[in-house]
Amino acid sequence: MPYWRLSSFYFFYFASLGALIPFWGLYLQARSFTPVEIGELMAVIMVTKLIAPNIWGWIGDHTGHRMPIVRLASLLSLCCFLGVFIADGFWPFALVMMLFSFFWNASLPQFEAVTMSYLRERIQRYSLIRLWGSIGFILTVVALGIMLDQWGVEVIPYFVLLLFFGILIDSLLVPEKEAVMPEHDQGSILHVLRRSDVIAFLVVCFLMQASHSAYYAFYSIYMEEAGYSSSVIGQLWALGVIAEVGLFLVMHRLLHQWGARKVLIISLVIAVVRWILVGSAPDNLFLVLLAQVMHAATFGTFHAAAIHLVHHYFIGRHQGRGQALYSSISFGAGGAFGSLLSGYLWSGIGPAATFWIAAAYALLAVVIAWRWVDRDK
Repeated sequence: MPYWRLSSFYFFYFASLGALIPFWGLYLQARSFTPVEIGELMAVIMVTKLIAPNIWGWIGDHTGHRMPIVRLASLLSLCCFLGVFIADGFWPFALVMMLFSFFWNASLPQFEAVTMSYLRERIQRYSLIRLWGSIGFILTVVALGIMLDQWGVEVIPYFVLLLFFGILIDSLLVPEKEAVMPEHDQGSILHVLRRSDVIAFLVVCFLMQASHSAYYAFYSIYMEEAGYSSSVIGQLWALGVIAEVGLFLVMHRLLHQWGARKVLIISLVIAVVRWILVGSAPDNLFLVLLAQVMHAATFGTFHAAAIHLVHHYFIGRHQGRGQALYSSISFGAGGAFGSLLSGYLWSGIGPAATFWIAAAYALLAVVIAWRWVDRDK
């Protein structure tokens, strides 16, 4: 198994996420976009995540070759991102964001399927590869936060461009690995999607990501308005992902001992508490730090458990589309819904109430997961 080549792809991909998610809202604000427009532009990224993974997942499942898709998507996302430097105004900027994110969002689900094919029965070891993505995120938010204090937000697109180039180079180094076909065919993917536990699982993923949307779109702006500097904001983002890395190191043991369903539900409960804290106490440093440490559960353990469940729900020739569906319904549909709504809520009822509504999404997901997500998993 090419451990370091797989890990380095996650490193660069989530490093680019670490530049876009925490700081892109600040960049958009500096470009004179309103909170509503920022919410709409961030939703553009999420909408493409709803569409792109399913198109490329269908191609990957039918051709059996996923790495050419990853390489092509990485190249085109790099080329399209160059439009950021010339776009002027809301609609040109929205078009550029739609194009580069369409290809950027296509690559990760296919790469996840390749990683699962390498791991096979060692699926619990996924977190030891994925943790390098978290390390890339940490280094990016710390370094970029310091750079913003020194040179301003104009440095952000250049930094993202460099990371996109790293994704492309690494994609050229990872060899193809075909999925292992199961002894018994699952039938059509629609047959899998009609199962109540699969439907419940996807709804839970939708709600969990919707609950994160205000955090991803506005947390840096929120902290800046509370008086924190860009470097401190970067360190706050890094703290959450450092805690996530610590959990990834023992995640395979947690999944073995507790099972994916229980880990999923615990992560959702912690999300409810986290968003209440974020919305209620931005001036209380202890509670701010505590809420950031909870990122280990609200993203880290949740994502690892979700990947584990996807691997069991969608097997063989459905692996690529299973990963694509998880990505598109959670990060895509859930993220787009949450980003769009949070932009309006932020301007209408304020930051605190927006995060309380995010907590309500997570609470609803707890109920659904407890009632319907397969207990045997």
